[in-house]
Amino acid sequence: MTTLDDAVALSAGDNGLAVISTLRADATIQASLVNVGKLAHPATGAPVLGFVTYGKVKLANLRARPQLAVTFRQGWQWATVEGRAELAGPDDPQPWLGDADALRLLLREVFTAAGGTHDNWAEYDRVMAEQRRTVVLVEPTRVYSNG
Repeated sequence: MTTLDDAVALSAGDNGLAVISTLRADATIQASLVNVGKLAHPATGAPVLGFVTYGKVKLANLRARPQLAVTFRQGWQWATVEGRAELAGPDDPQPWLGDADALRLLLREVFTAAGGTHDNWAEYDRVMAEQRRTVVLVEPTRVYSNG
């Protein structure tokens, strides 16, 4: 049986890169490549996947149809995590998030969970706020792989 940790480990050497697949209104798939990491949900402590985005198409799809798939790979080995997205950002407030400072810290936490580092956190914070970046948390409902 493949676990969430097994899936995330596949992309550890590749900056947490994973393919995110969302569902468009016409029932076709929209896919994109993002950096994904595992972290504890800020409100529940449950393990979730997280990534940061400002993609208009991806966010519109997730707001309307929050189910998605996250596929990690290393060579020919792959693992997919299916789940439901929970959005947290300036345009997607969450009661458990609190204020703008809590969002700023969550954006950093997700970024570092996905393997990111930064030499100037103040600059990172400024860009995230300016671009109205959103955190996407994925509660896993199914994990499977080819191995």
